Amino acid sequence: MKAKLEDVARLAGVSPTTVSRTMNNRGYVSEATRMKVQNAMEELNYFPNDLARSLFSKRTHLIGLILPTTANPFFAELTFHIENLCAAQGLKVLLCNSLNQIDKEEQYAEMLIRNQVDGIIVGTHNRGISNYKRANLAVVAIDRYLSGTIPVVSSDNYEGGKLATQRLIDRGCQHILHFNGPAELETPAQLRRKAFEDLMQTYGLPHHTYELELPLDRDHQLSVIRRAFDEHPQVDGVFASNDMIAASVIYEAGVRHLSIPDDLKVIGYDGTTIVSSLMPQLTTICQPIEDIARTAIDVLLREIEGEFDGIAYQTILPVKVYDGSTA
Repeated sequence: MKAKLEDVARLAGVSPTTVSRTMNNRGYVSEATRMKVQNAMEELNYFPNDLARSLFSKRTHLIGLILPTTANPFFAELTFHIENLCAAQGLKVLLCNSLNQIDKEEQYAEMLIRNQVDGIIVGTHNRGISNYKRANLAVVAIDRYLSGTIPVVSSDNYEGGKLATQRLIDRGCQHILHFNGPAELETPAQLRRKAFEDLMQTYGLPHHTYELELPLDRDHQLSVIRRAFDEHPQVDGVFASNDMIAASVIYEAGVRHLSIPDDLKVIGYDGTTIVSSLMPQLTTICQPIEDIARTAIDVLLREIEGEFDGIAYQTILPVKVYDGSTA
């Protein structure tokens, strides 16, 4: 039978109130009494009820994390850093994969609120979810615009797009394609496209952007890439808005017997550890993923403490070029 608080009190020879005070660090408890309680807990294999303890502290120490999918290397690495950093703060993370389905995201948001999470970090595309707008609910978005009041943490997408495009131009590319997500998605990542198109116009070069309606789906990626290559056989450079798209471009280039970087130069975006390990040759724009996670948690903790005023609407972190051999 599962041990109860009263069993711990009986074995330790103290009152249930003393056991509660010991576990919650409330009031004075002598060191001798504290050791008796701890020894009794260990002997009975007793674990405190976190939900009951949260009634006293007004905190559950639970953080909700809603992402499109952890199958994507960027979100997988982001999850790793968020969980690791939260654990160091004594926080637990409830992870939700929404697959970018608005109904699923709404259900997850409601579930997290029902479980009284202290705050929610969101990395999905969907806007208009009313639960995020609840008064005094701590919410932070990563590289997403959820509303005009929810803080956003992202990398410097415009600078990243500019660095990627400039790299291809400096390498002599004249016919560059850009693969990006749907234009209707209101995310900071759209600035990668704007930087690409701005710079191409500055140099007087033609620019062609192909939108991926399902940017996380590899079959869809390949179908759009094949169509783009068919329509622009003279392509000599590609700027992909994430490294997985860049990997699909390199795959299709191989099918068409295009040599990289001689015939085609490719640069991606993200710079995750996973992709860097599997494709160390890929030139890419590296996002500061750990810093993004740390900043999002810092902002969220300020909100949890009630410091909603004075928090910047958008925090932009610097990017850098990883110097691979594909561009």
